[in-house]
Amino acid sequence: MTAPSAKQVVSDIWRDAGHPETALEAVELTGTEPVLPSSFRVGTAAQATIAAAALAASELWRLRTGRSQRVSVGMRSAAIEFRSERYLRVDGQPPSEYHDPIAGLYRCGDGRWLRLHTNLPHHRDGVLALLGCRHDRAAAQRALDGWEAEKFETAAAEVGLVVTACRTFREWDEYPQGRAIARLPLFSIDQIGDAPVEPLPAAERPLAGVNVLDLTRIIAGP
Repeated sequence: MTAPSAKQVVSDIWRDAGHPETALEAVELTGTEPVLPSSFRVGTAAQATIAAAALAASELWRLRTGRSQRVSVGMRSAAIEFRSERYLRVDGQPPSEYHDPIAGLYRCGDGRWLRLHTNLPHHRDGVLALLGCRHDRAAAQRALDGWEAEKFETAAAEVGLVVTACRTFREWDEYPQGRAIARLPLFSIDQIGDAPVEPLPAAERPLAGVNVLDLTRIIAGP
């Protein structure tokens, strides 16, 4: 099956949100995959989601002012936004290391790989306690040599830690969580009140006067 283009992904997002398809004519996308070393089409995901958000702002601007805008997103620029921490500079220098020393990929005793997330103190301390080792990458590797990847993933999940065994695409499709999310839409929009729609007043910016409750923590949302 051919992977969808960024343009198709934007169109799908836009239609799923219930917006008029005519607005898609204002979108211009440039660049092609691959732009980052990944098993996933990160450039496509970055470009499509940024373009959809920008188009939504543009449409809101049109509704508030009667003036239209075009939306142009380059894939390379969008991909940079998706890992902007790699390019951040403070006074011309990279900031201090933000990853915990033992975070990352490890090969376990069964030859399978897993990833430890230890960038939050309670996750780090929990992983170290479960492994029974000191805060050192070599020590963590020695400890994981005695584990099977999926068994350690399960043991970590049972105590509220973030550890993920690496799987092939087919393995993920057959995994319970993989099957569960395969049946879900990319997103859903739920109406939480029955009040009538009120027109927004004129403003100098698309979202002026609009308050948003953001419940995300780092990059994870509810």
